[in-house]
Parts: sequence; C-alpha cells; structure tokens
Amino acid sequence: MANLGLGTVQWGMRYGIANTQGIPSEADVGMILKQATAKGISMLDTAPAYGSAENVLGQCGVDRFNVVTKTPVFKTTVITAEQAALLDKTFKQSLARLECEHLYGLLIHHVDDLFIPGGERLIEVMLRLKADRLVEKIGASIYDSTQIDMLLNRYTIDLVQLPINVLDQRLIYDGRLQDLKAQSIEIHARSIFLQGLLVMEPDNLNPYFDPIKPLLKRFHQAATNQGMTCIHAAIAFVRDVPEIDTLILGVNDFSQLEECMAFYRNSANFNASGLACNDPSFLNPALWKLR
Repeated sequence: MANLGLGTVQWGMRYGIANTQGIPSEADVGMILKQATAKGISMLDTAPAYGSAENVLGQCGVDRFNVVTKTPVFKTTVITAEQAALLDKTFKQSLARLECEHLYGLLIHHVDDLFIPGGERLIEVMLRLKADRLVEKIGASIYDSTQIDMLLNRYTIDLVQLPINVLDQRLIYDGRLQDLKAQSIEIHARSIFLQGLLVMEPDNLNPYFDPIKPLLKRFHQAATNQGMTCIHAAIAFVRDVPEIDTLILGVNDFSQLEECMAFYRNSANFNASGLACNDPSFLNPALWKLR
C-alpha cells in the first residue's frame, strides 16, 4: 500500500478548479503540518514555481518531513552552462527558503528540458548536488509513457512523480509503472483528484468537459454503488496500485486532511474498471481550454 504525502502548491498559490477557499493562512498550514506529523505523514512535495509555498513551509518548519522540490522550468531550446548554474542557484535558494540543510528529492519540473541539446548538463548538476549530500534522490516529474521511455533510455534516476487517477490509468495499462519498478525507481503519484475535477458535480462543470461528462457520471455512480464518496474512491484506487510508493494529496485545511486520512486508512478497495480515459486533452490540466 502506498504511503501518504502532501502536495503544497495550493499553500502558495490559488490552484485547482475545485478550490473555492483560496490560499490557506500560514497558521492553517502549520496546523496541517502538525497534524500530518501526528498521523505519520512524512513526505512533502513542493517547488519554487508554487508561489510562496517554500517560504511558508520554511516558516512553519519541515525538519520532520522528507521534502521533494523541483527545478525551474527552462524556457529555451538548448541547455547551456548558464541554465545549469541557474539550477544549482535555484536549488540552494530552495534550501534557504525551506530552512533545510538537505532535501529528500529534487525533480526536473519540466522533463522535456532533459531531452533538448545540453539537457545532460542539468543531470550533471543534480548528480553533483547528490554527491555533496544536499539531496538524497534525483529524478523528474513526467506526464506520459513517451517521456518515461526517453528518460530511462538516457539517464539513471532515483525518483519520478507522475499522474495516476481513476480516469488516467494509462501508465498502469501500458506497463510503464512496472518498467520503473524494474529499475528500482521510487514512484510518487500526483493528480489523484485531477485538480478536483473528479469530485465536482459533473453537471456543473465547464462546457469544455462535456465530452467526458458521461464518464464522470459513471465514476460518481460507481463510487455510490460501492458505498464510497468520490474522494474515498479516488484515494482508494491510487493507494492500492502496487507500484506506487507515495500518494501525493493536496489539502487546504485541517478538516480535509482528517477526511482524507480516514479514507486512506479505510481498507475498502475501489473497482475502477471501465472508467479509464485515454485523451490527454482531459487528463493533462495544462491542456485544458477553459473559458
């Protein structure tokens, strides 16, 4: 069964189409972290791109957590020594903001940066940071099987973060999760609720999602038929994927953490047969065209 970790993007910026609460206060984040520690949660996922998240975490204190952060997104066609130096500088700024001497993980935020000319420079910097014991594991945040194949063919890594949920089962069915585990790579699953899309009322969604509205309604009905809420079903499904090491959840307040923890600890399984979607335009929020 996968361990539980917390995502922090919603603590530093407004995030998720289902988020009506905005950004929680530093005091609320501190309460969430305190309760997470008490419940045995030890993993946090953050990034410099997540607004003020790293600063908030540093102020609250994260010495009891394994923290994974990310690199900048390099908007360029070639990686030069300048970008490599920026990666090093940005990581050390993250250490300062988080008030940590070292971190558990560092991920390439935009994995395609590794595949453009000079991409190996980024890995070289990350390997040096690892050798200097400033970070324990290095890897990348990925979206699809093509990126996994390219990553495994070119580099040796320790950790990946990837999307898995009841609609997005692509990496389960195509065997890429097994490929990653065959190389002893740690897998963190994100997008459990697909930015909240899975738990919203289908009839109230943006018209962009009309093509998958019947599928979303089937998911809601399947959860009801199996005696679960949509949140419970979404958590149970990913928790039970055998290759997943850590399930990353985003919560905005203490009550959400309590609810998610209760569902996570409930032993009931969710059967998501027939609920998979293979269209990236709905599975990748970066491709959503909302009006």
